[in-house]
Amino acid sequence: MTSNRVVNASPPADLSAAACAAQAQAHCPYSNYAVGAAIRTASGAIYAGCNVENASYPEGTCAEAGAIAAMVLDGEREIVEVVVVTGGSTPGTPCGGCRQRLREFTGPDAVIYATTVDGVELAVTMADLLPASFGPEFLAH
Repeated sequence: MTSNRVVNASPPADLSAAACAAQAQAHCPYSNYAVGAAIRTASGAIYAGCNVENASYPEGTCAEAGAIAAMVLDGEREIVEVVVVTGGSTPGTPCGGCRQRLREFTGPDAVIYATTVDGVELAVTMADLLPASFGPEFLAH
């Protein structure tokens, strides 16, 4: 991840707590890789999600996708920061699909924090996580 510009910041405690609580609920009997995500919207609301695997592996859902779905269901549309928490010694950043899902609802300066349960942290902007991205502003309405 050395190509990403690291933001000099630690994840907010409330967002980290929500992501950790979500991670504890992950259903990952196949990969044993529990992921929790929490997003904060422009209104200050927090939405969380966890990864959910199923026997038709890999047809599960990502933690970020669950948090985004809850946000949209509640009528929110703008994400300002995200925390993703995983196990292991290295923070797991959102997968490619989730990077695009997050991009749909963020600006380039939104901060994405990737953390581990052991406290290792990485913070990058959306622009650095998904450079030269394609977003809704490119589509004619």
